[in-house]
Amino acid sequence: MTATDRSLELINTAAQAAADKLAHDVIAYDVSDVLSITDAFLLASAPSDRQVKSIVDEIEERLQKELGAKPVRREGDREARWVLLDYVDIVVHVQHSEERVFYALERLWKDCPEIELPADARATRGKAEEHAKLKAAEEAAETGGEWR
Repeated sequence: MTATDRSLELINTAAQAAADKLAHDVIAYDVSDVLSITDAFLLASAPSDRQVKSIVDEIEERLQKELGAKPVRREGDREARWVLLDYVDIVVHVQHSEERVFYALERLWKDCPEIELPADARATRGKAEEHAKLKAAEEAAETGGEWR
């Protein structure tokens, strides 16, 4: 079994919305063969709680406006460290970069087929690492230390 056309449409729209709000490392997996509760997962991250919230809001707005889809469940909104949007056909996880590294959802789903995403979403790959290096360099410059 593979993800339905509707699931792929939802995933691609959500991925584009996340990329438009400068999400990091957007990736999607077809989990339909291993889970009966949903077809696909979309993962995205951001370096701040505020940006996590902004990405989630944009995904929700786009899916509602463009595809008439509303989440049946939204969790993690208060802290905005890890927000889950459940659309039944797909589940969207938007995590703070620290949670993304700690929970490493990609490891759980690495055996599932990756879903091809729009170019803007693919271009977000490696942005979290790039951001972390830039932040470390800035902190080193502020403290007068060296950064490698």
